[in-house]
Amino acid sequence: MVLPLRLRAARCGATVLFMTALMAGVPLAAQAGTAAQREELAAALRQLDALERFIAQSAADAPVTPGERYHFDYPRLLDDLARVRAGLQTHLSPSRAQPRDPAELAGDYRVDAAATETPEARP
Repeated sequence: MVLPLRLRAARCGATVLFMTALMAGVPLAAQAGTAAQREELAAALRQLDALERFIAQSAADAPVTPGERYHFDYPRLLDDLARVRAGLQTHLSPSRAQPRDPAELAGDYRVDAAATETPEARP
């Protein structure tokens, strides 16, 4: 069944109008999501502050036992958290388009005590 030309034009016009209205609403929805995302990332930064304080306190309280084969590498963890913080802050307040820093997080926080001993300390 062939629809009359006017009816097809009306349907096409209604579809175009509907799609235009949807596309016009997308930036508003994206901006609302961005505000919520910014709030969540700011909250993540506050939680990161608390985590860094906790880790610094744990590092200060951690007993240094001579002869222990492995110990937790707190400085490496704090360096990785600083990189995460820098990434969040860059996203929240970009100065302009910059290339990303491709450096990766260390991820391995266990240190072999034999690797950190000086040659003079070995018998």
